Amino acid sequence: MRKALIVWGGWDGHQPKEVGEIFADILRKESFEVIVSDTLDSYADEELMKSLDLIVPVWTMGKIEQNQLKPLLEAVENGCGIAGCHGGMGDSFRNEVEYQYMVGGQWVAHPGNDGVNYTVEMSIPGDPLTEGIGDFDVCSEKYYMHVDPAVKVHATTSFGEVKMPVVWTKKWGQGNVYYNSLGHQANIVEMPQTMELMRRGFLWAARPEQG
Repeated sequence: MRKALIVWGGWDGHQPKEVGEIFADILRKESFEVIVSDTLDSYADEELMKSLDLIVPVWTMGKIEQNQLKPLLEAVENGCGIAGCHGGMGDSFRNEVEYQYMVGGQWVAHPGNDGVNYTVEMSIPGDPLTEGIGDFDVCSEKYYMHVDPAVKVHATTSFGEVKMPVVWTKKWGQGNVYYNSLGHQANIVEMPQTMELMRRGFLWAARPEQG
């Protein structure tokens, strides 16, 4: 059984506890052993970090200490996957540029704030991370991101002529990194399309099962 760690906290407006519970349920249905934590000190637990196959951060803004951040970065670099959504992964620890480098981007704006109607468009025909989901509409925050040009983009939305990534993947050392900018609050995470995107992202990012 693969092991996943969900760490939730930070800004309460993103309902991190509720989102963490949704993600835990998805992972348990996929036969993961799931540890749910509300402290960044979990990242400083050396034995725990070595045992993980997937890390799911749900922590918007806040501050992380170096003795917490470095083991997180090293775990992913050494092959543990990381996958998350919205500000819980893409707007964490604004002063920590190496964290942003790992994630592949950083939130900078959501024009119109919450309640913006927009379309999420799938980018790659036949992509196993998005196939069969199709383009869909959402009413939520629309994230404008600063994005690493090295990421692989799986879904976008439009800001005028700009195609802004919504879902991307990348590598950090040996680890797989998955990010989805949807998920402002639990109701958006619970949309069928978001749930399926996250389920596939978790499975893609996680360290492969050992035969």
